[in-house]
Amino acid sequence: MSNIERERLTDAIVKRLPRPETGNRIAYDSDVAGFGCRVTAAGSRAFILNYRTRTARERRHTIGRYPDWSTTAARAEAKRLRRLIDEGGDPLADIEAERAAPAMADLIERFETEHLVRKRPGTATDYRRMLNNHIRPALKHLKVADVTFEDVDRLHQRITKAGHPYRANRVIAVLSKMFALAIRWNMRDDNPCVGIERNVEHSRRRYLKDDELARLVRALATHADKQAADVVRLLLLTGCRRGEALAARWADLDLGKGVWSKPASSVKQNTPHEAPLSAPARQLLSEIRDAHAAKHPKRPLGEYVFPSHGAEGHRVDIKRDWRQLTKAAGITGLRVHDLRHSFASQLASGGASLPLIGALLGHSNPVTTSRYAHLFDDPQRQAVERVGAVIGAAGKDAKEPVDIKGGRGRGR
Repeated sequence: MSNIERERLTDAIVKRLPRPETGNRIAYDSDVAGFGCRVTAAGSRAFILNYRTRTARERRHTIGRYPDWSTTAARAEAKRLRRLIDEGGDPLADIEAERAAPAMADLIERFETEHLVRKRPGTATDYRRMLNNHIRPALKHLKVADVTFEDVDRLHQRITKAGHPYRANRVIAVLSKMFALAIRWNMRDDNPCVGIERNVEHSRRRYLKDDELARLVRALATHADKQAADVVRLLLLTGCRRGEALAARWADLDLGKGVWSKPASSVKQNTPHEAPLSAPARQLLSEIRDAHAAKHPKRPLGEYVFPSHGAEGHRVDIKRDWRQLTKAAGITGLRVHDLRHSFASQLASGGASLPLIGALLGHSNPVTTSRYAHLFDDPQRQAVERVGAVIGAAGKDAKEPVDIKGGRGRGR
């Protein structure tokens, strides 16, 4: 590569620099060391800066193309870069590092392949839904290190304003976990989700009323999809989670002893849980087993209580059936998960304690069970009324009437 004589470059000079027959040639500026204009055989012109790092490594940084960059602007940029180089910087290395820095798309991919594989299938599916619907579209174009608090807060507000305040909180929770892992994986130094003000969430207190239960049971008896109806029956009788019911395996059920040994992989807390089965629950499961034997006498019982139709694995959803069932029963505002709350309500009304309810529902944290404390209002009131009656009657003549305020009857 040959260089032409140095002179102070101007737009006019740059514009008429001759093309080399092959390759390229550089016209260097006389004012700023290493600053020049490179001209290719095709006629393309670009401003460059040659420099040496403190380790004596020779580098060439391309500032930009002419006429996108004027000579005056390119010279000013060359002077700025020179100051950085004199302080020990390496502009080209910074650019290379920026290009090599992990993008959010890289973090999302690693989060899916290394973290979600350890989650329960239902949880992993929900996380991927949030990644695809919210996180990826909003942040995929950014570098992991460039995501700011404002970026995260803007995403949270956008989902909230769309009418999904609880979902907005869940998305931020997933993002926070992603950035916590990004710190561990040396992708950035801090978590931009820290300090995001979450939306206030109110615990749902929706339970099946007695008349609703009766209508739902009647709707189950006439529902076209018996398997879906049996899933709901099992939810009603055991208080299990929807995912636990759908993934129920015959190997985990001991109908003789009346015990359902749920493996850790199917339980939200990721710990094994043994749940007793009532007589109606055992009868339901026996009927499902016997119906299979009658329909397929030569086919062995499959792995799952509710196998997928025409595919391997178990059934994964009853959303459509639930909509049809609640419509047929004339019930509004009731989710499938509310059947679990209703189970707890029935336990409380029957005198079961909070620890017992927590054990039956498979709660590992007493705080989780405490949401049902309000269900004890009526039993507690009845209990204190009994105590009050005993205290109020103490020492009184059995023949003497007692008024409702606790005073003695008036004498004659």
